Amino acid sequence: MAKLLVIGGSGFFGKSILSAFKRGLLQAWQIDSVLVVARHASLLKTQHPELITLGVELVDLDIGTANILPDADYIIHAAASTNAANYLSQSQVERDNIQAATYNFCRLIQDKKNHIPKIVYTSSGAVYGQQDRDIQSLSELDSLIPVDSMVLHKRDYALAKRDAENAIIELGHRGFTVSIARCFAFVGQYLPRDQHFAIGNFIGDGLSGKAIKVSATNPVYRSYMYADDLVNWLMTIAQASKQECPIYNVGSGEAVEIRELAQKVGNYFSSNIHAVEPTSTNADRYIPSVEKAFKELGLTISYDLSTSIYETVKQIQSA
Repeated sequence: MAKLLVIGGSGFFGKSILSAFKRGLLQAWQIDSVLVVARHASLLKTQHPELITLGVELVDLDIGTANILPDADYIIHAAASTNAANYLSQSQVERDNIQAATYNFCRLIQDKKNHIPKIVYTSSGAVYGQQDRDIQSLSELDSLIPVDSMVLHKRDYALAKRDAENAIIELGHRGFTVSIARCFAFVGQYLPRDQHFAIGNFIGDGLSGKAIKVSATNPVYRSYMYADDLVNWLMTIAQASKQECPIYNVGSGEAVEIRELAQKVGNYFSSNIHAVEPTSTNADRYIPSVEKAFKELGLTISYDLSTSIYETVKQIQSA
């Protein structure tokens, strides 16, 4: 049997992993215990008691300043804020937090050479920079655009994630088995419904009986991977970790324009849709190519967008 350590495990990723563990979806990796490390991990006991099952341990620990790192067979490093407001109001602080959480982890893991775990670092598709509107999907082979050519409020996050990737790659050079998951957009029961996640906000509005509003004045294309697929992909990528540090995009290649997304969610709730018609043809695309994960790891997408929405709402309503 094996232990999984989730660093930064109190957010969407961590909750999705705990949900999958509770439902037996980690048995393929013989995971019989999950250790969640986060600054306020213990809050999960009161905020989400349904996730705290036999084999789950919560440890309040700031990985950016910690002096110890618990032992584990698999490690998913997912310590970073996903609140876009923080990157607007205090981008340098968030950049420093991401870097500290990675650099200190790399320092602490040096003591684990007698029991080397499989490590996957959850990076972001943001490292690529803005996607050219003529490019259908971003590939792991694509060059990363210069940070100073990015939109100002996205620079610190992208730079921090790039720095973190380099630190993880260096771990591989030192003999550790590592991998990088460049994560895109997701949907699931534990996705916030009051932040910058369009699909989460749409679902939140639908659940509240409100009209679903789209204010974008240009075409916006995104794709959404369901939480269970996300967990399966992260564990599979962790299993594939090597000293060469393979990098994989994680997400869905099923692009959807935001107005169509609003309609799909709205149809489920019979919601009114208030959508601004595009006045610009300058499309905003953020779509991954996932062919590398398909071909090298045999991964697939089990949930299309409509099914992902259905499963998410069903889980929320049955909670």
